[in-house]
Amino acid sequence: MLYVVAWPILSETDDTALRRIRAQYHAGEADLIGPHFTLVFGAPPERERSLHAALEQVQQRPFWFLLDRVVRLDQRPPSRSAYLYAVPSEGASALAGLHEALNPVPGDEDFEPHITLGLFQRSADAEQVARVIERQHLPMHGRIEELSLLRHQGDALETIKQVRLAG
Repeated sequence: MLYVVAWPILSETDDTALRRIRAQYHAGEADLIGPHFTLVFGAPPERERSLHAALEQVQQRPFWFLLDRVVRLDQRPPSRSAYLYAVPSEGASALAGLHEALNPVPGDEDFEPHITLGLFQRSADAEQVARVIERQHLPMHGRIEELSLLRHQGDALETIKQVRLAG
């Protein structure tokens, strides 16, 4: 599967905090990839050429973002699990624009830019952790300057292409 991600540049303190939160609450993914905004989710290998072309056409300047809230997304029943996401207020429209440029056919779900913080077995646990994260770690300011096209196969994640924003 193919993915396109935007890499956040954060202060050392904020980067360390996000990595620790993800390591504690989303260990499987945290071992594979650091904090990121996913712009293309699980595209089939046949899209590699078109994603290369789309990345070459990106007309976006580097931009600042502000993570200032945590959102809990409960999974559909019978699951009681929930994801926690850090969601930007500032920079969200630039991320949404990149998502639209890289995904010419709209998906089934609305896109909300986010950094996944964790997956919890119970939504109540997620809510408790969300309150702690918001109180102790937010807001976080960062910058997006680079996108990457990634290939995920098995337990490996390979960078196929990197693009610096310069629009």
